[in-house]
Amino acid sequence: MFDPSQYFTIPFDSWVNDFVRGFLVPNFRPFFRALQVPVNQVLQAFDAVFAWIPMLVVMLIFALLAWRIVGRTMAIITIVGFLFVDLIGLWPETMTTLSMILTSVLFCTIIGVPVGILVARSDMAWKIVRPILDVMQTVPSFVYLVPIVMLFGVGMAPGIIATIIFALPPIIRMTNLGIRNVRTDLIEASEAFGATYSQTLFEVQLPLAMRTIMAGLNQTLMLAMSMVVIAALIGAGGLGQVVNTGLGRLDVGGATAGGVGIVVLAIVLDRITQGLVEPGDPNRMTFRQALGTLFRGQSKAAE
Repeated sequence: MFDPSQYFTIPFDSWVNDFVRGFLVPNFRPFFRALQVPVNQVLQAFDAVFAWIPMLVVMLIFALLAWRIVGRTMAIITIVGFLFVDLIGLWPETMTTLSMILTSVLFCTIIGVPVGILVARSDMAWKIVRPILDVMQTVPSFVYLVPIVMLFGVGMAPGIIATIIFALPPIIRMTNLGIRNVRTDLIEASEAFGATYSQTLFEVQLPLAMRTIMAGLNQTLMLAMSMVVIAALIGAGGLGQVVNTGLGRLDVGGATAGGVGIVVLAIVLDRITQGLVEPGDPNRMTFRQALGTLFRGQSKAAE
């Protein structure tokens, strides 16, 4: 049987090695290292806040959010889950993981929503960005780690950058989808009344697309959670480090405890963000309303 590879092979791996080791690393390593600065600052800010707030206060805040956004059952699950994580001695690691996830999701939102708006307004931009998103979503997550380590080194910031790359596509796709699905007659009506480009975007398209954008945010959040263990391989720490340590020592109990902590955190974050997306209970509050009620309640208590 004729096999083309018997006569000709493409040295693709050598090309990639030459590009990364021979071009990117020697010429752009300071640039990539500088990209870690804002990630580190945001991460340290989240980490400091969650390390400063007592465990019971964090648990009550999440329970109140779960109660107001999802319901009483989810609030009870949140309290039981967080108490269990604390009782098995993994509360500090859980807060570190929460800081990493919030940092990743924050940067994904800052990057993803504007890019989603751009590709929604331009078919040419969408044709360029779409195959890039396909590659980002289909390349195995482990493959990201090698160039990330070469360009950024090891530690929490490189782990978060790998997570951002892996979790970014859904929010771009869903922002694009939400804006494109806004009814044309509503846009034409706003333009007929003299609305500017910005007014149409911020007062018509984004509000109507918000439910779809929040669905993309939920998917980004869950993808970031799925990277916790993989990012720990390059020193990201948190619950992923607990799982990897248990795996290395064949400590099934330690690895399971870390895995349970990740599951508890994922369930709480997923249900709260999903509660902002799903229609249903008319008494359910939006995230903004829930935060307003929460802080108003705290201020009254302080008085």
